[in-house]
Amino acid sequence: MNWQTFLQNNLTTAEDLRSPLKLTDEEYENIRQEIACYPMSVTKYYFSLINPDDPDDPIRKLAIPTGSTILPDGELDTSGEAGNTMLQGMQHKYAETVLILTTADCAMFCRHCFRRRLVGKSDEEIAVDIDAIAEYIRAHPSINNVLLSGGDSFLLPTEEIADWLRKLAALPQLDFIRFGTRTPVTFPQRILGDYALLELLGSYRQQKQLYVVTHFNHPREITPESQAAVRALRGAGIIVKNQTVLLRGINDDPEVLAELLRKITSIGVVQHYIFQCRPVKGVKSQFQVPIVQGSDIVHKALAKQNGLGKSADYTMSHIKGKIRILGRNQNGEMIFQFRQAKNAENIGRIFSRKLDGTETWLPDDFEI
Repeated sequence: MNWQTFLQNNLTTAEDLRSPLKLTDEEYENIRQEIACYPMSVTKYYFSLINPDDPDDPIRKLAIPTGSTILPDGELDTSGEAGNTMLQGMQHKYAETVLILTTADCAMFCRHCFRRRLVGKSDEEIAVDIDAIAEYIRAHPSINNVLLSGGDSFLLPTEEIADWLRKLAALPQLDFIRFGTRTPVTFPQRILGDYALLELLGSYRQQKQLYVVTHFNHPREITPESQAAVRALRGAGIIVKNQTVLLRGINDDPEVLAELLRKITSIGVVQHYIFQCRPVKGVKSQFQVPIVQGSDIVHKALAKQNGLGKSADYTMSHIKGKIRILGRNQNGEMIFQFRQAKNAENIGRIFSRKLDGTETWLPDDFEI
């Protein structure tokens, strides 16, 4: 069975969940209403990780609607992606990096997704002209890397991934190419079942360093299958990095987060970020953890890591840039630092804020 056929068996309706999750009529109706606003798609593999007898199961929360995420709070574009779009599907927020939305498809539609405005819904923001994007990159010598994202870049057919690599690898100014994909976590069959993909990546690895940036959020996501997918990528010469999102009810416990970070390091994945959950519409009230509490959780978890496991920065991907959340000073103020910034003059800049313990985000227009 090829990987596309696997996806045809995804769970996509409330009716698909009624029996296996023993839904009440109220739960069924709430889920049905949410799916009408924000589609659901869950691979059979990922669904098998859910404990059906536990309504608070963290894997269930990551994949299955509850009805609460149709609440109107929050925004659909929390990082100013519309304002950073230079060509359809291509964003240029930071001088060195171009981000390309290659597809609106994902193997699974995560319930905390910050691009829920388009994933599974619309192709209006998806790149359509590879040549125009390559020309834009050539015209901007500061660009030295590209991130192919979406959606999930590995949901492209292998032939289309080859098209992107063929065009981008020919650009001498690029030091490396990144793929944003959660398939090692939610759909390892995409990697394990397609030798052509691994051969393609291994081949282009000879021209450019390739990275896969994935997204483990809970220790139970690290399974024999996901480990095998990581090993296959590493065997092709790909560096695999991880971005964890701090999520209420999922990993907002120092012991759980510490176990996750240790397991990630143990399977050869490099820590990248621990992201503050974004104030996405319908996600904000369900998954966000207050910044002060989050900082305490992250630093307690990092204290249980060895040197390699301590490399993930607690970070907010803000409209102004990527902002490290460093912790509190002796006056109780929270200390922040720009790791990356839309305004390059802010890179490295440190600033502080007195937080009352309830804030989950910094305002878009905050003054430094």
